[in-house]
Amino acid sequence: MASEGRPVRRGALVGIQGPLQVFDEDGKNVTPHPLFKSDPNTAVPRTHGSSSTWISNKSTTKSGLDGTAEPSSGQDPTLSLSAVQVGQEEMEEELTEADLDQRVDIYLSETDTLWMFDMPSVMVSVEAEDAGRVLERNKIYVDICKTKAGSERFEERMVQTLAGAAKNKEVQCETIIMEDKGMMVTSWDLDNSLDASEIEPMSWTEGFGATTGGSSKSPTTKEQEQAVSVSSDREPDITSDRGDTATATEEDEEEEHDKEKKDEEKEGKGFIDPSMTINKTPEEDAAPRLEQLWSYMCDLTSGHSVSSMAWNKVNPDLLAIGYREFDSKDQKKGLACCWSLKNPMWPERIFQCEHGVTAVDFSLGSPNLLAVGTSSGSVAVYDVRSQNDAAFLDSSASLNKHTGAVWQLRWVEQDRGATEGDKKERLMCISADGRVTEWLIQRRLDCIDLMKLRRTEREKKKLPGEKERKSEAPISQQAAGMCFDFHPEDTDIYLAGTDEGHIYQCSCSGKEQILGTYRGHKGPVYRVAWNPSSTDMFLSCSADWSTILWHRDSQMPLLTFSSVTAFVHDIMWSPKSAFIFAAVKESRVEIWDLSVSIFNPVISHAANPEANLTSILFAKNTNCLLLGDSLGGVGVWELFNLDAPGSNKVGTLHDIVCPVGAV
Repeated sequence: MASEGRPVRRGALVGIQGPLQVFDEDGKNVTPHPLFKSDPNTAVPRTHGSSSTWISNKSTTKSGLDGTAEPSSGQDPTLSLSAVQVGQEEMEEELTEADLDQRVDIYLSETDTLWMFDMPSVMVSVEAEDAGRVLERNKIYVDICKTKAGSERFEERMVQTLAGAAKNKEVQCETIIMEDKGMMVTSWDLDNSLDASEIEPMSWTEGFGATTGGSSKSPTTKEQEQAVSVSSDREPDITSDRGDTATATEEDEEEEHDKEKKDEEKEGKGFIDPSMTINKTPEEDAAPRLEQLWSYMCDLTSGHSVSSMAWNKVNPDLLAIGYREFDSKDQKKGLACCWSLKNPMWPERIFQCEHGVTAVDFSLGSPNLLAVGTSSGSVAVYDVRSQNDAAFLDSSASLNKHTGAVWQLRWVEQDRGATEGDKKERLMCISADGRVTEWLIQRRLDCIDLMKLRRTEREKKKLPGEKERKSEAPISQQAAGMCFDFHPEDTDIYLAGTDEGHIYQCSCSGKEQILGTYRGHKGPVYRVAWNPSSTDMFLSCSADWSTILWHRDSQMPLLTFSSVTAFVHDIMWSPKSAFIFAAVKESRVEIWDLSVSIFNPVISHAANPEANLTSILFAKNTNCLLLGDSLGGVGVWELFNLDAPGSNKVGTLHDIVCPVGAV
């Protein structure tokens, strides 16, 4: 049979000699070779009945086929084997039970290994430098294996490489949600809880249980008064029957005797009377006091002095603190840190400055902007939302920058009556070079002068017979500006304190326009502060150990507060009361309540005996006070029983102070 011109020659399957062969167009034999080639010398056992027959591949017996395959005929032995198998199938008969019970011997012999696929592993490229050395080692290893082939301890098995291939396994699962929960506990909370655990079991079971018949509640004052009134009303009914009265009296005596016995046992065991520990006198409970909660401090701020503090205008939990060197001789780098209530042990943001930081303040229109003034006179603006510690804007390129330390700066609203979209802010600074400046926020920081503070000549009294002396000109014509504060209602009016001890009331509308001068201090004025409620009053503190209360229409002091002979570094009015202000004097803090006393503070507390207090700041939403010291710590203190809601305060600060000032 031929297909498409290709000659195909077949051998005979039955009655035809020769196997099936396939030739290509060129006459080449392309007959597929079988995968299994039988050994012509092996014999195939054949079981028939009770005898075993061995059939050789070289010569086979006659089967049901017509033709026979001779070994010398050159036929393919595989075809002969297939023919034998066909003959075996035809000669098979049904086996009887006797045949099944008969013993049959089967001999197994090892055949040649069939290699289906062989791919030797390649560990080193044949083009590598050490390829020859690796091939030599492999040849030596093969020779060693051949010599061990006859040993009983040698066994050939397939193994993987020494370094197993890495596998990646991915499993899809639901998203794991992480939540952080924390709680702040102070040493005071631990002490209070420990005391409560020791007192409560005794006071509930033994203290009140014996008197109230096992009741779990202690009788209040009203319940005791009701019990007394009821017993007095029913007294005639009880005494009408003398027998019942005697019985009740005996029972009361027994109860009192048992109670006294129990009290003695408690004292012997070391129990404390709950009435002595829980109940306090009204005077002790109502007395104003300070208790420290925690402090903001870390190793980075240790050794620096806290110069200024400012709350964020939008986020009341974010606090900015400026640090400078404690001693002017030790020129350390300054720090401006942003602290959060979440972590009082380390600040959220740290801004390094080349010189000590003297003033900080947050912007109201852009709460993320923090203005920083330094002792070198430079001003910088930082973005607290950015992870970059570099300044957003600075005054290094300004031609009119300060030549002295910037002692105070503040963001001031330009028009407080305008809507939120029309509100604008001005960054104001006062410096030791005697200038009050307004900084323009543009591509770079640049400033204009609002005021130049001049020194005033003091008139000296001429003694009788003394000749007139020539007036001595001062070394500097400008007075160093130490502090300022803008009016809470009219931002065009502000106060400026100088190192001479003078306070100037100035206006922004006219250049170098001084509305009034207040002379009362004998030393540099460290801080001035308008009263937020009584806007005609303001406070000032100085290095002359005094704090003075002023009225803007009078150049004479209304009140002078001087309780301790120490510098008054900082003062601040309470945001919740027009009568209360706080002052720091070296290591002590004083809280004054002018509605209670104008002679002595209601609280005088030594906050940190080892350091001097440098700054003070009231919290806006809680009764807390922040105190910064010269060692880099800022303590948070809670105020108790100060300006209680039930206190009787009639009138305003003007009604209390002005009569005294007039006298």
